[in-house]
Amino acid sequence: MSRLFLIAFRNILEHRRRSLTLGAAIALVTVLLVLLMGISNGIQSTLFRSATTLIAGHVTVGGVYKFTPSSAAPIVTDYREIRTLVEENVEGIDYAIDRMRGFGKIISFKSSQFTLIAGIDIEEESGFREVLSITKGSIDDLSGPDTILIFEKHAERLGVRVGDELIIKTPTFRGVQNTVNVRIVAIAKDIGLLSSFMTYVRKDTVRKLYDLTDKATGAIFVYLKDIKDVPKTMDKIREVLHANGYDLMEHEKKSLWEKLDTIRREGWTGQKIDVTAWDDEIVNLAALVKAFDAVSMAVVLVLLIIIVIGLMNALWMAIRERTSEIGTLRAIGMQRSSVLMMILMEAVTLTLMASLVGIALGYGIAAGVSAAGIEITSEGVRAFLMSDVLYLEVNAEHLVQAVLTITCFNALGSLYPAWRAARIPPVVAMQKG
Repeated sequence: MSRLFLIAFRNILEHRRRSLTLGAAIALVTVLLVLLMGISNGIQSTLFRSATTLIAGHVTVGGVYKFTPSSAAPIVTDYREIRTLVEENVEGIDYAIDRMRGFGKIISFKSSQFTLIAGIDIEEESGFREVLSITKGSIDDLSGPDTILIFEKHAERLGVRVGDELIIKTPTFRGVQNTVNVRIVAIAKDIGLLSSFMTYVRKDTVRKLYDLTDKATGAIFVYLKDIKDVPKTMDKIREVLHANGYDLMEHEKKSLWEKLDTIRREGWTGQKIDVTAWDDEIVNLAALVKAFDAVSMAVVLVLLIIIVIGLMNALWMAIRERTSEIGTLRAIGMQRSSVLMMILMEAVTLTLMASLVGIALGYGIAAGVSAAGIEITSEGVRAFLMSDVLYLEVNAEHLVQAVLTITCFNALGSLYPAWRAARIPPVVAMQKG
């Protein structure tokens, strides 16, 4: 085997120009694959970090309370008992918090807009502080009564700044219009689509807005020590709550807000608990990431097919030039399988060498781009990438995956030329020589 590898390596060196041209093409495709993986991983990482801080936990224990058959309030009553049951009976939990949920119209002296309203207790929101970048004001001031945090796009649209007052207007869950005045204490940097429809106030402000007691909350956000345990934890939470007499909603890959219209048409009253994973709450955004991955893979696949065609042509040329050499090797006893393996080794060796160079270049470019903190000026691109800077995340697992993908693809493409070379009769080959 080592002898075959040596012959294959010498053939690559002997045809330097052809090897360099093909190797450069393979390296370029590898660089592109690494960068596309880096963008996709960066989006997913940002989306996960933002989603599990801004709008959901790793697992969210929410629910709906129906005061009448046609109503649907996104609240959990007697939530402290539910939270205690979950924390005491489910393993692998790092910590849990609860937040109020609401939807209303925010009105300034200049403009207005509809937004989701999250009621938080800033003292227990350690992850919240890590994700948000406060450009004006102080996030600590959210501990004050009737205060609100908004994002830069909201501030621009509403024409407000820190210290200004806003009015939040919404119907209560019993259908009565209500308003509350809040003071802006912090403005945070936009972080893509997720920040475009979220604002944050104190929990007691949301309860006052909806005329609720402190026995109600919007949802319990459960954070795990290992994110891979999400499916198992969901099942365990459902099992614990069902065993303690709570009615559960069927699991759907939808956010609670998407389910409300359907729930309003159902005839039951009272409370049902909804247990969801973090990606259930942002299923539409997750679909965008999958679509990007699909387009990326389609582009890479087309390029790989072009590379394979180039590799096959190069192998055909090499085989024609080395017909007499192959015939001589066959005449002195080399088996067809060894000839086939020699040609395969040549293709695989060239691909490995080129893809490793591409991996190094791709990783260096990705690391450099991320370190540079290149600001994204296009709002559309910023919204899609969930970030205001270009961030690429590349890990060892994906680098190995890129090398294996390209190497296996080219190895399969070189099988037919190698098989044809192995079928050359020794006598014919030597006569052509």
